[in-house]
Amino acid sequence: MAMPRVRPQAWARILLSWLGWRTEIVPPTVAKCVIIVYPHTSNWDFVIGYLAKLAAGLPAHWIGKDSLFRGPFGRIFRWMGGLPVNRREPTGLVRQLVRAMDSRPSMWLAVAPEGTRSRLDHWKSGFYRLALEAGVPVGLAFIDYPSRTVGLREYIALTGDEAKDLARIRAEYAGKTGKRPELASEIRFRPERGA
Repeated sequence: MAMPRVRPQAWARILLSWLGWRTEIVPPTVAKCVIIVYPHTSNWDFVIGYLAKLAAGLPAHWIGKDSLFRGPFGRIFRWMGGLPVNRREPTGLVRQLVRAMDSRPSMWLAVAPEGTRSRLDHWKSGFYRLALEAGVPVGLAFIDYPSRTVGLREYIALTGDEAKDLARIRAEYAGKTGKRPELASEIRFRPERGA
């Protein structure tokens, strides 16, 4: 008698449970959206977050620095939904991602607005510009280490008023703590030069 096959989704749920994690994920109800993940303070965030993505059956793509996609892991990361980005020089990434979203019938794209695991005094604004230009909502995902919860429960439509939108985002992330809390970046954008 053949053993029943266990799907990757079931394996991810089992593994998360063994590790003591739980998920509170409400999938998007729209075909396209940007999902931000905060706080991002450890390499473990990717492992836990990817397992949660599998467990929930979310066909989300994610972006990562292009150096991760070199060598033998490049194909694997692309198969896992990864899209490489060059963070060393301006490349019109937002415009490229808008075109990618426009060209597909559906696309959920997960990004870490901090852009790094190191502490910054601001977030990168690319996700915000992408969501506005593509006309898609933003999902607010989190990895909270004290409660060992990966969540995605709230989706917001941006208004274009940065102060108002960031205040709402800040309120949703209140109390969410990364593995290394001292590395969590402030939820604000860097002021424009000369402003």
